[in-house]
Amino acid sequence: MEALTIHNNVDQHRFETEVEGQKAFIVYSLFQGGIAYIHTEVPPALEGRGIASQLAKYVLDYARENHLRVKPLCPYVHAYMKRHPEYNDLL
Repeated sequence: MEALTIHNNVDQHRFETEVEGQKAFIVYSLFQGGIAYIHTEVPPALEGRGIASQLAKYVLDYARENHLRVKPLCPYVHAYMKRHPEYNDLL
């Protein structure tokens, strides 16, 4: 899959992308010095295409670039971090 265009929808507290007219996103909440990733959602028609993985990488890179600690409350983001220990310093 080609690289996604992901943007921060500040009003809805989520990082989102649109693929084939459907939105996939990760919901977040800010806290003092950090960001909690709460929920990842990819429409069923888009599953299995690596969209959630690209979103997870993007949000973790965002946290690193903005010097934010991460609380991976979302099971998908938590699992992604386990598979990619290079992000463990964000915990």
